[in-house]
Amino acid sequence: MAITAEAVKELRERTGAGMMDCKRALEETGGDMEKAVGILRERGLAAAAKKAGRDAREGIVSSYIHTGGRVGVLIEVNCETDFVARTDEFQKLVRDLAMQVAGLAPLYVDVDRIPAAEIEAKKAALLADEAVQSKPEAIREKIVDGQLAKWYKEVCLLEQPFRDEDRTVRELVTQRIATIGENIRVRRFVRFALGEEM
Repeated sequence: MAITAEAVKELRERTGAGMMDCKRALEETGGDMEKAVGILRERGLAAAAKKAGRDAREGIVSSYIHTGGRVGVLIEVNCETDFVARTDEFQKLVRDLAMQVAGLAPLYVDVDRIPAAEIEAKKAALLADEAVQSKPEAIREKIVDGQLAKWYKEVCLLEQPFRDEDRTVRELVTQRIATIGENIRVRRFVRFALGEEM
C-alpha cells in the first residue's frame, strides 16, 4: 500500500514525531492511522525513558499573567541545552505548564515533593473519616490509597489531567521529551492570586 504525503502529515500533526518516523509507522501498520499513533507513542515513551536520567540544567524561567491580572505564575522548566530552551516548541510547553498552574492551582510539582508529614496527616484524616471507618477494616487501606491518588491529582502538577484531554501533565512532558530529544524537568513554580491569604 502506498503511503500518501497527506497521511504522513496528519500523523505528524497528531504525534509531533519526525516525518520519516511517521512514514515508517504507517508502512508497518499498512496505513492504519490509529495503530501508527500507538507505535509512535510506544517508541517515544521508550526514548523518553532513556533520557530521564540525563542532566537538565538549562531551560527558562517564564511568567504567565492571566487576563485581568488577578492570577500570575512564575515557573522554571529545565532542559539539557540553551539551544532547545530557545525553541518555539519548548517555550510553548513552558507556557502551557504555566497556564495549567494558573488554572488548576497545584501546590507541588509531583508526589515526591510533598513533605512526608503532610502525606501522613492527609492519610490520618482520610482514615478517620466516618465513611471510611464504616467499611470493613480489610479494605480501609485500599480506600485511603484510592483517595490519596485522587488528592495527588489535585495538588501535584504532573499528576493533573492536562486541560480537557485524556493525558496527564506528566504524559505531556514525556511526549515533549520524545519529540524534542532532550530531558525536560519542571523544577519549580509559584502561583499568586490577588487577595489570597498570606
